[in-house]
Amino acid sequence: MSILESLFAKSPFGLLQTHMDKVTRCADKLNDLFEAHRQNDFDKVTEIAEEISKLEHSADMTKNDIRNNLPRGLLLAINRVDLLTILSMQDGIADKAEDIAVLLTLKKVKPLKAIEKEFNAFLAKNLEAVHASHQLILGLQELIKYSFTGTEAKKVIQESYNISVLEHEADLLQHSILKKLYNMEKEIDYTCFHLWMNVMQNMASMSNIAERLAHRVAMLIENA
Repeated sequence: MSILESLFAKSPFGLLQTHMDKVTRCADKLNDLFEAHRQNDFDKVTEIAEEISKLEHSADMTKNDIRNNLPRGLLLAINRVDLLTILSMQDGIADKAEDIAVLLTLKKVKPLKAIEKEFNAFLAKNLEAVHASHQLILGLQELIKYSFTGTEAKKVIQESYNISVLEHEADLLQHSILKKLYNMEKEIDYTCFHLWMNVMQNMASMSNIAERLAHRVAMLIENA
């Protein structure tokens, strides 16, 4: 049995957790990115964007390592398709974080004071959803002891529902910010408006993916 096979046999969720650790670190760097942007420090924005790209690449390498080396004949506590689907969803979060970072390096757009407070809350809410999904993945290994049943399983399912609430709250914040953006058409040019729209959409995608990931985990437990 190879090292990877041994790892999966002993801890089928271990490498998923390792990958999600990297994904979460990548997403968390957005806090530094937007802090530099608020300070109009565009050199720092570029520097942090490069750090985010490196973190995303590291997560991507881990994802590819798992995909390319996961033995087909190995008996796991989780269906191979489910495992790879969850892995892909996790990686999507890091992809969106990198997309946001790249967007902020395309044009030196000034921070929009009119939406700053709500935007900060929106960023925080999306990252909260990412962290909640991270905790969900961290809890999966423990569920093997309980054969995905009992109180612990119900707790994880409830946590998945809580992530849906976070995603909904992020949607409400996004709607409020977008209304303000559309009302600022005379204050900002089209390229600035378009860039911020793309930033918002990519950021919203992080909590959307976290919600889908949570639903997938809940289905995995309910069908066990």
